[in-house]
Amino acid sequence: MQKDLGGYRKSYEKSALMEDSISDNPMELFQKWFHEVEASDGVDEPNAMTISTIGLDGYPKSRVVLLKKYTYEGFIFYTNYESEKGKAMAQNPNVCISFFWPNLERQVIIKGAAEKISENLSDGYFESRPDGSKLGAIVSKQSTVIPSRNVLEEDLERLEKEYKNKEIERPHFWGGYIVKPVSIEFWQGRPNRLHDRIRYTLQKDFNWKIERLAP
Repeated sequence: MQKDLGGYRKSYEKSALMEDSISDNPMELFQKWFHEVEASDGVDEPNAMTISTIGLDGYPKSRVVLLKKYTYEGFIFYTNYESEKGKAMAQNPNVCISFFWPNLERQVIIKGAAEKISENLSDGYFESRPDGSKLGAIVSKQSTVIPSRNVLEEDLERLEKEYKNKEIERPHFWGGYIVKPVSIEFWQGRPNRLHDRIRYTLQKDFNWKIERLAP
């Protein structure tokens, strides 16, 4: 089986990324871009991001998770600490996260170190989730092999009865991570494949070095 995709063509012409129009801090530019993609109403989940880790088997693996908060300090998401990515980050916290917003012809690529956030912050976010999502987090032994879909649904049904009219507390194996960036690259599509790429690199004095990369 084969399919030649060489004929796929698109000219990127929607915007530009120039040094005289950006902030000294990449998080401010990220916020600007994020607000613009939200306002464009062309992406179902603008907070969907790809996170890449180095697994225990030595292979990189990428998957999509949802960004739940960003601050000057970094990017926060939530997951099962005992999942494949949780175990990978425990061994090697260096990760890459990326956003792709095709309607605006933009990418953001972030390299940084992931670390667990405080328990009270994880508790606060878990409390804000719908009960179904809370129970789903408890039911799923994420990344482990299971015999069938029925196992999940039966466990969920059992927990729904067990927790009826009761408070659902965050399980110890589930919570948040913050990725603290050391490098953030902003990519804006341009005509003739001469895309704009601006990279911010964190320096020892905690200022950001700004460089333009060849496309």
